[in-house]
Amino acid sequence: MRGRRVLVVGDVMLDEFVWGRVARISPEAPVPVVEVTRQSFHLGGAGNVAANVRALGGQALLAGVVGDDPAAERVRSALETAGAVPLLVVAPGGRPTTVKTRIIAHNQQVVRADREESGEIPPGLEEELVAGVEKALGSCQAVVVSDYQKGVVTPGLMKRLLARARRLRLPVLVDPKVRHFDRYRGVTLLTPNQLEAEQATGLAVRSLADLQAAGARLLARLGCEAVLITRGEHGLSLFERGRRPVHVPTAAREVYDVTGAGDTVIATLALATAARARLREGAVLANVAAGVVVGKLGTAQASPEELVAAVEAAG
Repeated sequence: MRGRRVLVVGDVMLDEFVWGRVARISPEAPVPVVEVTRQSFHLGGAGNVAANVRALGGQALLAGVVGDDPAAERVRSALETAGAVPLLVVAPGGRPTTVKTRIIAHNQQVVRADREESGEIPPGLEEELVAGVEKALGSCQAVVVSDYQKGVVTPGLMKRLLARARRLRLPVLVDPKVRHFDRYRGVTLLTPNQLEAEQATGLAVRSLADLQAAGARLLARLGCEAVLITRGEHGLSLFERGRRPVHVPTAAREVYDVTGAGDTVIATLALATAARARLREGAVLANVAAGVVVGKLGTAQASPEELVAAVEAAG
C-alpha cells in the first residue's frame, strides 16, 4: 500500500481537544468544573481520512471546503505536518470551518461543542471544488468520499466525480450519511455502520439473517459493487455482488475511544484497493487497523508497523 495515491473528498473538520481535570461541581449548575491543563488540535472528518492514508504510508490529496478563519489555518498546518496535499476551497460569506471541541477530563469526554454551518455549499463554490477534484483524479489510484453531511457532498459533485472516475476506472469508496444514500448510486463500495444500514433499509438487524438481508437490499438499491457494514464490537461484514458475505470479528483488544474509527476503516480499504488487493483482504486489514485506533484516546491513526504487529498478534 505504500506510495499509493488516494484522493479524499468531503467534509473537512478540525477536532479540538481541551484536556483537564475535575475537582469540584459548579455552584451555578450541577455540572463539573474542568480545570484546563492543555489543548490539542487534530484533523477531523475527511481530514482524518487523509491523515490515516498518510499514516499508513500512502499519498493523500484532500479536497474540501474551509472558512476564512484561524481554524482553517490550523487545518492547513496539520495537513502540512501530515504530508497531505491540500485542495481546499475557501468559502465566502462567513461560512466557518467546522470545528468539534471535545472537553476531556481524566481521559473521559465530558461534553462536545460543534461550530459549523451544514447547509449545502453554493453552486459557485461547488464548481470550484469539482474543478479541482476532476483535475486531481488522473494522478490517483482510488477515491474516498467522506460524507459527514456538512454540505460539501452535493448531488452535483457526486455526479461529476463518479462520471470522471468511471472513465478513469478508479474505485470510489464512500463513508455515507443515510439522507444522502441515493447520491451514491454506482459507487464501488459503501461503508455504513449497522445503525445507518438499518435506517436506510428499514430492517432491524437482530440476527445474521437480518444482517444479510440488509446487505442484499443495499446492494440492490445502490447498484454498487460492495457494501461493508461496520458493527462495532461485532466487527464488520462485507457484501459483494455475486459472492458470499464475509463476516470479520472485531480485532480490538481494548476500546478507549471510537472517535475516527470509521475514517481508519475506509482509509485502509482505499489503500488496499489501490494496491489491487481483493476487497475481502482489505476488509480484514481495515478491521485490524480499526482495532488499533480504538485502543487510543482521541482522533488517532494506525502506522504500518502497528498494523503489521496487530496482524501478527492475531495469528
